[in-house]
Amino acid sequence: MSRFAFRCIEGHTEGMPVRMVVEGAPQLIGATMNERRLYFVEYFDWVRRALMLEPRGHGQMSGTIFYPPISDNADFSLLFIETSGCLPMCGHATIGSISFALESGLVVPKQEGRVVVDVPAGQVTARYEMNAKRVTSVRFTNVPSFLLHRDVQIDVPQLGRLTVDIAYGGNFYPIVEVQENYPGCEHFKPDRLLAMGREVQKLVNEAVDVVHPDNPKIKGVKHCMWTGKPIADDAHGRAVVIAGDFIIDRSPCGTGSSARAAQRHARGLLPVGQAYVHESLIGSRFVARVEGTTRLQSGLDAVFPSIEGRAWITGRGEHFVEEAQPYAHGFSIEEFTA
Repeated sequence: MSRFAFRCIEGHTEGMPVRMVVEGAPQLIGATMNERRLYFVEYFDWVRRALMLEPRGHGQMSGTIFYPPISDNADFSLLFIETSGCLPMCGHATIGSISFALESGLVVPKQEGRVVVDVPAGQVTARYEMNAKRVTSVRFTNVPSFLLHRDVQIDVPQLGRLTVDIAYGGNFYPIVEVQENYPGCEHFKPDRLLAMGREVQKLVNEAVDVVHPDNPKIKGVKHCMWTGKPIADDAHGRAVVIAGDFIIDRSPCGTGSSARAAQRHARGLLPVGQAYVHESLIGSRFVARVEGTTRLQSGLDAVFPSIEGRAWITGRGEHFVEEAQPYAHGFSIEEFTA
């Protein structure tokens, strides 16, 4: 009988859960973290399902797997896992995992106050601040982010015609700004935004080709961002991010905030260096900035966005997976409904 044990650090980033696997992870093959991500998806996706889905996880679970660095200049590597799949990048999980690794002594950075992390979408550099043994903030510079498609029109049955931008910040996002047929996220219940978000993903994938110009293995829309009026007077925007079919991000979403920073810069709305305080559904916040500009190999203009936020460790756990157990590899109740 096969029995596997996974030791994890449990916590959250601005309200969104992060379960970081620190022992028991499978060995992966590949020269880059994206190649290793694809290898993981092919041979070890049961690990993701077992740790993210019920009964060990839940519908909103998100996490990472901690690995040694691949690059000579990196401090460690991360693989991103959640209920919707194994993503190229996840901003809130990056902030959480950096905080957890530093506070737990899993890594001693090559340069104090700075960490470099290999991830499937590329390489992430972060600055952090500590008070005693507590990480009080993490500000990571994300992979090159860009506005891929402008003013894509789709017809959403529940709303009517919408115009959306599709931007990349480690994942692709249709960004739905306030417009004639959409008054803002504050006017809808979360479950309705979730249902409409699934429809928007489907319609965008049918309407346009969404492929990373420099990496064709990164393709397709699996998220949706509904924007709206912020709660706090000192915030600049608010977003409810839908991931996959079932996740409503409790944080402002790191890759989503990166995508929105890239979109706003491309439209002349966010200068380099200016802070953009981005709120979530629950009012938690990230601070997004455009740190600099670049150009992709394909020639498309892009930016280096940074995202600043906080994370907290809430516990530690050891999870067992035994083949003889019922639902050993996890389940989602949606798999048993029409």
